Amino acid sequence: MSILSGKKILLGISGGIAAYKTAILVRLFIKNGAEVKIVMTPDAKEFITPLTLSTLSKNPVHSSFTSDDEDETWNNHVDLGMWADLILICPATANTLSKMANGNCDNLLIAVYLSAKCPVYFAPAMDLDMYKHQSTKDSIAKLLENKNILIPAETGELASGLIGEGRLAEPASILNFIEEDIVKSLPLRGKKVLVTAGPTYEAIDPVRYISNYSSGKMGFEIAKKASDLGAEVFLISGPSNQKISTRAINLINVVSSKDMHKQVIKYYAKSDIVIMAAAVSDFKPKDFSNKKIKKDNIQPKIELEKTKDILLELGRLKKNQFLVGFALENENEIENSLKKLKNKNLDLIILNSLNDKGAGFGTETNKITIINNKEEQTDFDLKDKSEVAEDILKSIMSQINV
Repeated sequence: MSILSGKKILLGISGGIAAYKTAILVRLFIKNGAEVKIVMTPDAKEFITPLTLSTLSKNPVHSSFTSDDEDETWNNHVDLGMWADLILICPATANTLSKMANGNCDNLLIAVYLSAKCPVYFAPAMDLDMYKHQSTKDSIAKLLENKNILIPAETGELASGLIGEGRLAEPASILNFIEEDIVKSLPLRGKKVLVTAGPTYEAIDPVRYISNYSSGKMGFEIAKKASDLGAEVFLISGPSNQKISTRAINLINVVSSKDMHKQVIKYYAKSDIVIMAAAVSDFKPKDFSNKKIKKDNIQPKIELEKTKDILLELGRLKKNQFLVGFALENENEIENSLKKLKNKNLDLIILNSLNDKGAGFGTETNKITIINNKEEQTDFDLKDKSEVAEDILKSIMSQINV
């Protein structure tokens, strides 16, 4: 799965003959799971039509500060720049390189570039004498000094008929360059992370079950953040309405605690980091009725038995894995969490308190305390679960020196 899956890419196209290649590039980005928006310079429209690019990207193409409709809606360059996870200027002509380097903001593309806070890649394309000209070299040097990332031009046949350096890199090469550049800088690159999420359903009969109020959101947010940090992620989830927007996460759906146990054990041995965020049912009906239990005047008696303690088993099986558990408590919270940390051989435990408003199951927020195996604890404020996931991953990375 591509590291670009789920990424927001803003493609900036300037006016050069190599602009025709951007149609192929957009298709490649989309195929690899990215969302693409496009900003063109006015001259770029001489080489490839906005209609082609909007059709391929499934987004409007912008080339001026106002739209062409009767309302003349403002195309907000700040919003476009802030939207992107990365910007690619391709092809970057000598003229556009100079404007980027010197902040000559006379079109929408340069305004977006100057507004961006994300990584910016640029792929030059021009004839060989233009590419070798000192002014072009100065522009490229200045852009590199300002932390922009160069995708070097290739040597080959040019539009002029000459052969030399200045040819735009092929779309597949551009895609590979960006993927490799992103991956090499990610702190969890090469790590396999196993995350569990959601509740489990323990069947009583074909239509009834025992479960809990877990939505799965915390586990899903952890999986997304781990993937963003470069990890290969296996997300084992009980029934949940949460969605994964990236193909970079391997989602394994389960229903019961037995199903979850089977899948966790399957992936555990090859995992580097294991984060057990699922709310696995502690009990299940001892007997399952193949037929729906009828409602009558007699109150049915359901005998329960304990489910397998998956986390306890993982602690016993642990070799080199960094094992993280969750504790949801409402009394003697620290004491109970420390007991669980020790008894289950965990490296880290995440404490949620039922006494904290906005924390726990079924909320968009969470309030956690992280305790490591040295019994050092860190308290966090109430935050959105996506931010909580980031705090958890940062804590794990600090423990494993990443």
